[in-house]
Amino acid sequence: MTAPKTLFVVMDGIPADVIERVATPNLDQITAGGGFGRAYVGGEIGGASESPTISAVGYQSLLTGTWANKHQVFDNDAASPNYAYWDIFRMAKTHSPGLLTALFSTWEDNRTKLIGDGLAAAGGHKLDFYLDGLEHDVERFPEDRAATNIKAIDGYLAEQAAEYLLAKGPDLSWVYFQYTDDVGHRVGDSSEMDAAVSFTDGLVGTLWASIKARQETFDEDWLVVITTDHGRDALNGKGHGGQSERERSTWIATNSGCLADRFYDTPAIVDIVPSILAHMHIKVPDPIQEALDGSSFLAC
Repeated sequence: MTAPKTLFVVMDGIPADVIERVATPNLDQITAGGGFGRAYVGGEIGGASESPTISAVGYQSLLTGTWANKHQVFDNDAASPNYAYWDIFRMAKTHSPGLLTALFSTWEDNRTKLIGDGLAAAGGHKLDFYLDGLEHDVERFPEDRAATNIKAIDGYLAEQAAEYLLAKGPDLSWVYFQYTDDVGHRVGDSSEMDAAVSFTDGLVGTLWASIKARQETFDEDWLVVITTDHGRDALNGKGHGGQSERERSTWIATNSGCLADRFYDTPAIVDIVPSILAHMHIKVPDPIQEALDGSSFLAC
C-alpha cells in the first residue's frame, strides 16, 4: 500500500506579489504537477479570529489550523500558547504513534514553545528527530547585521533535512527557513530581498530532489506544501503585523495534483492542517476536529 507522507515548508515573510515576481524555478518544478495560489493570514478582519500578521502567530496557525483567538499566540514571545488546540504533530502521533516525525528549524522556539515538544500540556514528545537551536551557536554562526549567520543556518538545515528525508523518509516533516524575513526587515522591498527569495528557492530545490528520489525508489505518495507566514507592509516592505491587504496576502505552493476548486479561491493558512490530515488519512478526536478553523483544499 502506498504510504502517504508530508513535507511542509515555511519561507518566512515573503508577500504574494514578491513570490509571483521573482524567478523561483524550484517552486515552479514543484507546482508543475500541482498548483500555486494566493492565500491569506490574519483571520477575519474585525472578527473574533482577527490575528496579528506576525511570524509566531502565523506559525501557530499553520501548526494548529486555528487562529490566534484559539491558540493564544499573539506575538513572537509566544509566552502562553493554548495547547488545548493541538498541533499537527500531536494529531499525527495520537492517531498513530509509529508515524515518524521530524523538524528542521532556524528558530528554536518553534519546537520548544509553539509545538511544546516534551511538555505534558502539549502532549509530550512528538518529534522523533529535530535540528534547531543553531542560532545560539555564535562561534559557528557569528551574528552580523546582514544576517549572514541566518543565511548560513538556513543553508545547513536544508542540506541536513535533504539528507534525512532521503535516508529516513519521515512521515511528517516541517522545515522552517528564516533568512528572507530578516532581509525584509533590514532592507525591505529591494534587489537584496529578491536575491534572498532566490536563495531560499534553491534550498527548497535541495529538499525537492530528495522527495523525487524517494518517490522514484519507494511506494510513497508525498504531499509537499510550501507557504509563508505573513506578507509585508506596502510602504517599503520592512514591517508587518497589521491587517493591510499586503500584510495579509500570502501564498501556497504544492505538488498535489488533487486540488479542489477552493484552492484557487484564496484559502487561509489554517487550511493547510486539514489538508495534511486528509492526505495522510489521520483521524483526530472530535473536539479537536471541530475546533479547526480551516478545511482541506484537496479533492481526493
